[in-house]
Amino acid sequence: MKTINKYLFALMALGLFVFSSCEKDEDNIVPKEQTIVEIATSNSNFSTLVAALTKADLVSILSSSGNFTVFAPTNSAFDALFAELKVSGINDLSKEALTPILLYHVLGVKKTSSMIESGYYSSLSPAQGNYVSMLIKTGSSVKINNSATVTSVDLMASNGVVHVIDKVLMPPTVVDLAISNTDFSTLVEAVSKAGLVETLNGTGPFTVFAPVNSAFSSLFGDLMVGGIANLSADALTPILTYHVVSGNVRSSALSNGSVPTLNGNITIALGTPPTINANSQIVVVDVQGTNGVVHAITKVLLPATK
Repeated sequence: MKTINKYLFALMALGLFVFSSCEKDEDNIVPKEQTIVEIATSNSNFSTLVAALTKADLVSILSSSGNFTVFAPTNSAFDALFAELKVSGINDLSKEALTPILLYHVLGVKKTSSMIESGYYSSLSPAQGNYVSMLIKTGSSVKINNSATVTSVDLMASNGVVHVIDKVLMPPTVVDLAISNTDFSTLVEAVSKAGLVETLNGTGPFTVFAPVNSAFSSLFGDLMVGGIANLSADALTPILTYHVVSGNVRSSALSNGSVPTLNGNITIALGTPPTINANSQIVVVDVQGTNGVVHAITKVLLPATK
């Protein structure tokens, strides 16, 4: 009897050891990291985004290996877009319409929240042989194009990272790029007063040498006026068109010499930094829009009087 009890005890001990070992093995199993698409699919707040990605045939791309950053709009963000576009939902938008919008929410590099600094970033939305830019401003909150707010960050995926935003981003024209950057608020006011918004929202492409606000402040001092309100549309139009070149001219295509604008020639001198007409520095380059590119300059250019 004692021998039988010994065998039973030994078997029970072995069973407990095996069970305990299995539990430890299960505890040590690392859960498989989800892809960006799997993260979106598993969250009901992204169901409209998933439907849009499916219709645009972008699921395979964002399921593939890589390092992407996706700014993911919630369902309510899409509902606001549908109301703005006066459509009922994804079914009313074509694949061709959805694709550039969705790709505008994707960066081709992985940027966690700690890696994001204020500045322009290139999305994967193509335009004019390049990729459309977005402006990210960090601070107490993170804003994209001065409209969408990042509400949640760092949903880590096997092929990148997802940040949640509260508004759908639309690929911007050169006018939209200026509107989204408060450093160009005076330029936007001038373009509006001169009645050039519709023109610069057109097909283009345009290259805009965009004076920052301080450039206009300096001009107002030289002209001894209080601001745009003191200048007529007739006075503003020739000045503004002097800042626009036909074509999508990136910084790599700039060269020394005379360049024709829509209102006469400017003179570019390449250097560090490059200048226009000897006194206006080009300080930010290659901000790409759907219908052209913007370069920021430090002084308002004045055409020769006729």
